[in-house]
Amino acid sequence: MRKLVALVCVISWSGFWAFGYLALSARIDEPQQMVVAGLLAFAGFLTGMFTYMRLSHDMA
Repeated sequence: MRKLVALVCVISWSGFWAFGYLALSARIDEPQQMVVAGLLAFAGFLTGMFTYMRLSHDMA
């Protein structure tokens, strides 16, 4: 189970950085693209933090 949580953690942080970059580099005249990328980045952040905290709690 720890390996699955670790895999989800890595994928989540990758999504956070990828979609965060897309949200920051989106053109100003396309606000819908910025919002969608920002929401996906936020979802990746939340999932990444949750799985990171679970992994760090399991290690202690």
